[in-house]
Amino acid sequence: MPLPKISEARELSDEELVLEILAVKKQLFQLRLQKATRQLEKPHQFKHARHRLAQLLTVETERKKAASQPQTESE
Repeated sequence: MPLPKISEARELSDEELVLEILAVKKQLFQLRLQKATRQLEKPHQFKHARHRLAQLLTVETERKKAASQPQTESE
């Protein structure tokens, strides 16, 4: 299973982005719980989930910066 592409994250709407961030955070919590109880079968899922979360947070930050930039230039 290849790592997710950031272009997929950029295609999401703002609401979808927030929901996806929450879903990935929940997934990471579940993975940590499985690891603690020794039920984790696919440890590579940690890498994929952290990678996806980083992409989503990067896109969110880019959008916030783009939204705030025109306001600072007009002042």
